[in-house]
Amino acid sequence: MSKSAVLAQAAEQQVVLQLDMLNKIFNAGTPLQNHVLHDISLQVSRGELVALVGTSGSGKSTLLNVMGLLDVSSSGELRIQGHRVQGMTEQQRTQLRSESIGFVFQFHHLISAFSVLDNVLMPLMLRYGKPSKEQIAYAEYLLNEVGLAQFMRQSTNRLSGGQQQRVAIARALVTKPALVLADEPTGNLDTQTADEVFRLFERFNVEHQCAIVIVTHDPRLSARCPRTIRLTDGRIVYDGPSADLPSLFV
Repeated sequence: MSKSAVLAQAAEQQVVLQLDMLNKIFNAGTPLQNHVLHDISLQVSRGELVALVGTSGSGKSTLLNVMGLLDVSSSGELRIQGHRVQGMTEQQRTQLRSESIGFVFQFHHLISAFSVLDNVLMPLMLRYGKPSKEQIAYAEYLLNEVGLAQFMRQSTNRLSGGQQQRVAIARALVTKPALVLADEPTGNLDTQTADEVFRLFERFNVEHQCAIVIVTHDPRLSARCPRTIRLTDGRIVYDGPSADLPSLFV
């Protein structure tokens, strides 16, 4: 293999998420047709921390769902770690999602009947049935990293909102995903707690070199992401350094 081919292959391996001319149309061909995403093209590479911003109804959540394989596009191409999603069966998409993507939602969806540790282990339980000793040890390590080691045997309903969101972050990372998608992860938190949670994203982005895409309405937090993607009416109107985002878009 030539040097240029090796370099090209290495560059391709760094691209975790790739969208080319992606469209999403709800109720296509009916009077209720709604074209939500228009010709979306973007790449996110390993180690990137990206803010996805836009007003309500701009298509952010729909785009996040398509990127996370929770929904399918109407046209265009989506690749996760080089795997072309179009043409995959639902089972194949589910497997790729469980292997490559971690999710953090505004509403953390923890199970109060389970302990903190079991909530973190849930993605591994769903995939393997019974986690290995190594996987359990890694979950315990993550809980220690987010400052919750002393709570791991307790029920999640004894935790504060900020602590519960930290559990959700540990759960998203327990499978060692290449891509983490976070939908308004600080939306229900006060300013100080939101800052603490966001610092965890920044830290794990550096330490684990996973790509992280965060949907947020908070301009203070989006400004801390090196890159911002701005959606308006389902179209990308800005994709570049957060520091250069035109003031009219803020």
